[in-house]
Amino acid sequence: MGCYKYVEELYKKKQSDLLRFLLRLRAWQYRQLSAIHRATRPTRPDKARRLGYKAKQGYVIYRVRVKRGGRKRPVPKGATMGKPTNMGINHLKFQRSLRSVAEERAGRKCGGLRVLNSYWVCQDATYKYFEVILVDIAHKAIRRDPRINWLCNAVHKHRELRALTAAGRKNRGLGKGHGYNKTIGGSRRASWKRRNTINLRRYR
Repeated sequence: MGCYKYVEELYKKKQSDLLRFLLRLRAWQYRQLSAIHRATRPTRPDKARRLGYKAKQGYVIYRVRVKRGGRKRPVPKGATMGKPTNMGINHLKFQRSLRSVAEERAGRKCGGLRVLNSYWVCQDATYKYFEVILVDIAHKAIRRDPRINWLCNAVHKHRELRALTAAGRKNRGLGKGHGYNKTIGGSRRASWKRRNTINLRRYR
């Protein structure tokens, strides 16, 4: 096994004494830093490489802190001014994961970079910390690399805001394989609508 495989095996046992100590230290360190800051190198190089990171020019790592917990409905004094069925305030859950929120914040902060992927780093009682892999599409090292220059196309602008990253697609319920047959074509509803709509030509 290579060194990255050993690191991967370590991270599979997050309740071991070693990782509990490491994660506690890291959570303390990241708490002292600003909510969105650049990291000099990935905290988990094995995970970053599996998600597309390369230690070369044009690749950037940003660390993002996201508050944990559900989403409170933003209404004045808890009054929704509606039917009783919609009176919920506190026990609501946001429809996307905190990881996709972290990607979104990093993407907004660095408008000239493209979000490639992201991964969990650590968490404490109040925050979750994620590292987001961003790519500088103006850099020649990126534009000349056939493995990554697909990201330079204009259709990939702010893909994190349109739920096109891995975290976003997961939240939309999309995936590959026979478990996702009913979401082919964009979503479950789009798939159902296409299968249940009769298209008749005008002249037939």
